This record gives sequence, structure tokens and C-alpha cells, in this order.
Amino acid sequence: METKNSASASILVLKLKPIDATPESFKEFGQVCEASTDGGKFGPQDAQLDLTRGIPRFSIMHLENQPLKFQTITHHANVTQCLGSIGAHVWYLGVSKPSILDSDHNKSEKIIRTSKSGHLYEPPKVDDVRVFRIAGPKFIKLNRGTWHDGPLFKETQMDFYNLELTNTYVRFCILFIWIVSRISLSAFLRLIYIVGMDFFLNTPLTSRHISKVASWVTGYSGNEVDFTTHSFIKDDRVVFVIDD
Repeated sequence: METKNSASASILVLKLKPIDATPESFKEFGQVCEASTDGGKFGPQDAQLDLTRGIPRFSIMHLENQPLKFQTITHHANVTQCLGSIGAHVWYLGVSKPSILDSDHNKSEKIIRTSKSGHLYEPPKVDDVRVFRIAGPKFIKLNRGTWHDGPLFKETQMDFYNLELTNTYVRFCILFIWIVSRISLSAFLRLIYIVGMDFFLNTPLTSRHISKVASWVTGYSGNEVDFTTHSFIKDDRVVFVIDD
């Protein structure tokens, strides 16, 4: 790890050398699954998935301009996400070990935060961040709660297959449609008034207003169901750069 002080507001730039992703080197964060012969029996070398907390979603993800640097990191508490390059190109992933805590955890022991979806977690430490280089016909399975940022790559654009849950990125527009589809417009307006939003009568509806009403009606108060992010640049004054 190489450090470099930035001139802008004393931000520390940390240069990380990537580690080649292998089943052994990546085991603290998940699995590296490589090509195998057809017809082989299921075993520990195969992805050990947990998709029981929602409906699986398998998609092709097109990404552009993902340079080799990052300043935030994310975890999903409900799914073992899988990522792989279509075409077996070289790509990179920043990771840190899972830090989700049980609900009865002693909060006095360390810095504890509560996610928008309600689970407890310890923020990732700067010194625990690693960068992996993934090359060839293989994919990454992230353990539930593994912090990650990426895929990152040198090309201008790449395609990836992505396995997650349908509710990993549920937003308020879906909740709003669900509400309106079940009640009349007049009933919806009366509901707004009842919950104390009578200012709507003289204020144009905006997405911010809709989001607030949807959260009151459903009890949901975040933009994402299972998307918890830590900002290194905000909380630690650190930016990571991949040195490769």
C-alpha cells in the first residue's frame, strides 16, 4: 500500500496493488468460481449461494468509464451477489470483509451504525480494504455482507453478468405505483391530507413529495432495500487508486 497526500482538503490517496483472485486468496470475501467440466457433481468449488431472502435476478450489466479508483464501498445484507465479465476480460474489485452485526450486539464495544433497511453494521476500516484482479473465465461470488466497489476496468466499456435479488434496488416509484394502483385518486389525496400533508393542496407534486408519502404509508424510509454504502472520502478523508 502506497500513500500520497492530495492537495485538495488533505485527502489521502492510497495506492493499492491488486491481488490475483484465486479461491484461496479471495476466501475471506467470497468465492472465485472457475470453469469446470460439464456433468460434474456439485461441490465446494461451486458457488454456495444464498438467494432465500428474495426473488433472484440474473441480468447482463453494461458499464462504461469505470476507472481504477474508488472512494465509496457498498454491501448487500440479503444476498450472495455474483459478478463475472462477459468475454473473460480483466477487471478489478475493491473489497473489505463483512461487518454485519447481530441485533443483540453490544453497541458499546465499537462504532456501530444502523442501515436504512434496519440491520446493524460496523463501518469498514481503511486498512482492511483490498483490491483483486480478476482475469479469465471465472466469476466472483461475494459472501453476504462483503463490502465491495466495482467492477472497475481499463477499457472504456464492458459487460458483466450479475446475479442478485429483484429487491436489491427497489425505489419509491415502485411503491408509489403499488399504492395508486390499489386506491382511487380521491382516496389518495384524502390520505395525504390525513397524514398531515395538506400542503399538497397548494403545492405541485414532486418526486420528493411522493417519496415522503410512500414512506409514511408503507413504513419504508430508504431509497434502497438492500444497499448500504460507506463513504471513505467523507468519513475517512481517503481515496483508493489501483496501481496496476
